Amino acid sequence: MKLSVELRRNDNGDFTAACLSLPGCISTGRTAQQARENLENAILGYLASVNNFVPSHLHKMLEYQS
Repeated sequence: MKLSVELRRNDNGDFTAACLSLPGCISTGRTAQQARENLENAILGYLASVNNFVPSHLHKMLEYQS
């Protein structure tokens, strides 16, 4: 399974990352890397709460788009 992730710089100069496959799963960070890390934690929480499932290799499931 692959999850599509959109990463953009927002109006404040920070970064916003959103998992397009999981409604409402969005995060921000001062850097692109921080936004990615924050989103990965959000995705883990989302999957754990909705599906009672936490993938062991989440980073392999993500496809980042800018």
